[in-house]
Amino acid sequence: MKALFVHQNCPGQFKHLAPALAADGHEVVFVGQKDKRTPPGVKRLEYEPHRTVTPKIHPYLVGTEAAVLNGQAVARLGFKLRSQGFVPDVMIGNPGWGETLFLKDVWPETPLISLCEFYYNGRGSDVGFDPEFDTGPDAILRARARSAQHLLAVEAADVAYSPTEWQKTQFPTAYHEKIRVIHDGIDTDMIKPNDAARFNLPDGTALTAQDEVLTYVSRNLEPYRGFHVFMRALPEILKRRPDARVVIVGGDGVSYGGRPKDGGTWREKLLTEVGPLPDRVTFTGRIPYQDYLSLLSVSSVHLYLTYPFVLSWSMLEAMASGAFVIGSATPPVEEVIDEGRNGWLVDFFDTNAIAERVADALEQRHHLEHLRAAARQTVLDRYALTDCLAAQKAMIADAVTAS
Repeated sequence: MKALFVHQNCPGQFKHLAPALAADGHEVVFVGQKDKRTPPGVKRLEYEPHRTVTPKIHPYLVGTEAAVLNGQAVARLGFKLRSQGFVPDVMIGNPGWGETLFLKDVWPETPLISLCEFYYNGRGSDVGFDPEFDTGPDAILRARARSAQHLLAVEAADVAYSPTEWQKTQFPTAYHEKIRVIHDGIDTDMIKPNDAARFNLPDGTALTAQDEVLTYVSRNLEPYRGFHVFMRALPEILKRRPDARVVIVGGDGVSYGGRPKDGGTWREKLLTEVGPLPDRVTFTGRIPYQDYLSLLSVSSVHLYLTYPFVLSWSMLEAMASGAFVIGSATPPVEEVIDEGRNGWLVDFFDTNAIAERVADALEQRHHLEHLRAAARQTVLDRYALTDCLAAQKAMIADAVTAS
């Protein structure tokens, strides 16, 4: 079988599936943008839009035009491949950046599988959730325009899938029967409790599971992942737990939403707001993956906050590591964490309640083993990589057979 993957940030959500198919003996071609990592056994091809987005285009259409430019560039590469005799048996892509827009026009006979990661709605999810950053009706209108490429993608797809039930329900009801729920998968063989783990701080201090450690992780430190709420709760947490070490992992860029209106980074803005923090608070920036896993293993409490939005791998990885997770009572977190059974939930906006629950969990950290074990079992039962890969491969087989 010949499988064609498309994702601008190769390998993205296909970091397990693409090499797994290659390991099974299939020919796997991955189309992405320049300077990305190539998974083992995979042939990677690069595309580049022929121009940038039109200056001063209507703000609602910036993302749409960028998507069309990306889709056009991938289509041109696709027509070239087709002229050379390459015809895939299946095409799999994330349509978030428009790259899959025209795949069915290049290879109309080949089944297309679309990853339905998120559909932007003006109400009921991330838009307008946080009153502090609510831009009013403009955000609602922008959200409808922003989902144009996602609507075209799910319409063109022969099969579609979404990582969680809630993410699936964000798509129009008419497409729900087309969308399966299959998570990307968590490698529970590699990500597991490690009592011997050590995490080295920049000052040379080595943290172990015996220490009192609060962790917070996000690709970038920003409001979508509750960074502002966490920072406002932090002084009270530190006051209540004078021996706690706090390790904050994440970059200063923007993954979702925007930068502060007055410039700078969210880290700078929130540090200015809450004032100086003691040396026992460490901002690491982004760290190597193995160091990150070591940090999860020494974590006493892991705090995960998010808008109603895409569920981060980090929350499930923390649970798989045996960390005790306190998550925001927002979808799709509530789809995974059952209050009092495999973790705790907190109101996203209640900084006092967050501080109190985190402090209580830190104090009780040696008496929460049953919840840590239940958290890992949840991941083993519902998100284990071996099971998710099997479901993804079955989905591919179904698509190929039906074509």
